[in-house]
Amino acid sequence: MRRREFITFLGGAAAAWPLGARAQRSTSVRRVAWFGIGRPGEPAPYLEGLRAGLSEAGWVEGRNLTLSLYWATGFDDMDAVARTLVASNPEVIVTQELMIYAVKPLNPQCPVIFGFSGDPVDGKLVDGLSRPGGNLTGMSYLALDLVGKRIDLLKEMLPGLRQIAILARPQHPGEHRERQASQAAAEKAGLAISYFPLRDPSELEGIFRSIVQDRCEAVVVFPDFVLFRLVDRISRYAIDAKLPTVSGWGRFAENGLLATYGPNLRELYRSLGRYVDRALRGTKASDLPVELPTKFELVINLNTAKAIGLTLPPRLLATADQVIE
Repeated sequence: MRRREFITFLGGAAAAWPLGARAQRSTSVRRVAWFGIGRPGEPAPYLEGLRAGLSEAGWVEGRNLTLSLYWATGFDDMDAVARTLVASNPEVIVTQELMIYAVKPLNPQCPVIFGFSGDPVDGKLVDGLSRPGGNLTGMSYLALDLVGKRIDLLKEMLPGLRQIAILARPQHPGEHRERQASQAAAEKAGLAISYFPLRDPSELEGIFRSIVQDRCEAVVVFPDFVLFRLVDRISRYAIDAKLPTVSGWGRFAENGLLATYGPNLRELYRSLGRYVDRALRGTKASDLPVELPTKFELVINLNTAKAIGLTLPPRLLATADQVIE
């Protein structure tokens, strides 16, 4: 074989190596830490999504990767868990939702990859989406172009719909932008909006009384971590009032809301595996733009529809990615 042909052959063979082989060129075991919400042993779909993404990039736990798991149950213990995590000195940290606010003040020196429901610029996590700056980057669940689709979903369920309620937390980064987008979408659809800000969970029951008194016929729940923690109460109050509810994450519907349309969060966390892969290969977090979701899902809770006496259009059920019965 001629020298030039031999070199060409080697180049082609190197390009054909699978990602897994490339990831395993180093004999060292790389150290990644996960910081999530929950308890050890409980179902963790977002963690499993991350694991799938890491595996696709060639990172195999027990072979070339150690994935250490750190769990907080909420606000009370997340600061202490974050300190323990950062002290373990991982090479990359992956955080779920508000856990990023426990990690950031500790100034870890490694890349920190987040999945975050709000606007990370408004939330002062990054300087900008395309140029994050610092060592934080990741993906945001915030999808303002889906706000109108959720309102259209309610109109399809309730053809005579005239007035909807917005239940939101003003403290959530990006909430004002989501509210503006909702107002514009409602006006375009010929609907009136009543806005109900929730500043403290103790206000929830009184807010639902006000929603009923205001003669709202459906409720749009802005998706964020705190409102998800209240989803059982929200769904119970809405069912008692016979109010259809729609939100943005599938797990809201899985826990009692009527329907959701929004990012597929399991796929979003799977995509975070790409960020971890690039960080482990030496790319700086500041060179990894923050991405927005690209895969979406419609989830409908048929049990909730029955509980409020609502018959849903067959076409809508046929287009759902998941129907809960």
